[in-house]
Amino acid sequence: MTTLVVCIDRGGAVTGDAEAPVVGWEAVESLVTDFGIKDPEDSQVNCLLESLRVARDLEDSGDDAVVAVLSGVGDPVSIDRAVARQTDQLVEAYDPESAVVVVDSAEDERLAPIIESRITVDAIDRVVVRQARDIESTYYLLKQLLGDEELRETVFVPVGAALIVFPVLLLVGSVTVAFGAIAAVFGTFLLYKGLGIDELLETATAQIQQALYSGQVALVTYVVAVGLGLIGIFAGLLGVSSMSTDAPLLVGMRFVYDAIPWVTGAALAASTGRLVDEFIRDETVHSAFLNLPFGAVAVGLVVRGITSYFLTRGETMDPVTVPTVDLGPLLIAETTLEPGVELAIYLVAGVLVSLIGVRFAASLNTTSADEPEAVNE
Repeated sequence: MTTLVVCIDRGGAVTGDAEAPVVGWEAVESLVTDFGIKDPEDSQVNCLLESLRVARDLEDSGDDAVVAVLSGVGDPVSIDRAVARQTDQLVEAYDPESAVVVVDSAEDERLAPIIESRITVDAIDRVVVRQARDIESTYYLLKQLLGDEELRETVFVPVGAALIVFPVLLLVGSVTVAFGAIAAVFGTFLLYKGLGIDELLETATAQIQQALYSGQVALVTYVVAVGLGLIGIFAGLLGVSSMSTDAPLLVGMRFVYDAIPWVTGAALAASTGRLVDEFIRDETVHSAFLNLPFGAVAVGLVVRGITSYFLTRGETMDPVTVPTVDLGPLLIAETTLEPGVELAIYLVAGVLVSLIGVRFAASLNTTSADEPEAVNE
């Protein structure tokens, strides 16, 4: 088994005027001596010695090792093409089964994929000078961090912005205000990334553009839904402001009680628009989309009934009174509904609406499935 041990000399500092690739134990050993005497402090000397050590160990284990130094000069493209050409020469001349790449810097390691595209690379041997191990390790770490575009955007950009804004906040306010503002910004950013809001915004932007270009009905109904939702929030706040109690539970129930009709209308508008678009696009509608409007109304009825029960029992809202109904021979006197009865009516109505939706979706899907058979007949 022949293994190619490759030492990469990016820039040609080691090989100099020698023709690359430099192949063979004696040639590389002579190169180590010449270059080591010329510049003994260069880490490339250790890289050459490491390639000789790896070749010796492979020979001792029974493999046939070929040690070589690849070099390139000029611009990055020229260097990459030179290393590729030299690798092809070695593969053609020695036909190795695998290779071991020896590097001493991040720049040299970037050439490893070029070699790996032409021959199987079993290992990449990174040479770190013992006296400068911490410095070299830190250098590799910083190179990896700075090379990661996503990490730069998510870590370095907010930290840099905070370091710039912090002195400004100290000038216009106190230390407490500065730290509070920075903490608030960082908290917002972490929530923004952690909840995936950035991905949702990117998806929403693409969907809005697609909806505008294709003329989808759902885009209009979504705008209507947002408007109804805002009205619901406003109605809930108005209802809370007129209350005479400060009980948190009752205040929350009042807000939901006044807001839920508008929120239900928003959900109904959005689901109806989605339903229409589905029908226009495929001329058939899945049962899930058919159930959306009925589900929105059913949930709205149930929530309305539950909040009404709490408010009535908490004596912050009067019970519902059914007025007198005169149907000629049948006269229904005015009736005040008990909280439990009103809750039961809302719950039963919600369940009935949900069942009607399921039945409607099932019947419509059955009809759609039978139409092709009728045509075939």
